[in-house]
Amino acid sequence: MPKTAKKRRKKKKKGETPVTGGAGLIRFFEDETPGIKVGPTIVVVFAAILLIVVIIAHLDILPF
Repeated sequence: MPKTAKKRRKKKKKGETPVTGGAGLIRFFEDETPGIKVGPTIVVVFAAILLIVVIIAHLDILPF
């Protein structure tokens, strides 16, 4: 039968605070804020349009 490795446990130091992860950020961004509401689909579409315009401008097709 193979030997199994024992896991070492880290000792907590006094005054050390635990890592809180992203739970607080999720609650922060769920709050309603004043301003324009823009969904992720609109942002992707505008980014794609901007990308296409920049590529066309670099190809000197548009008379800007």
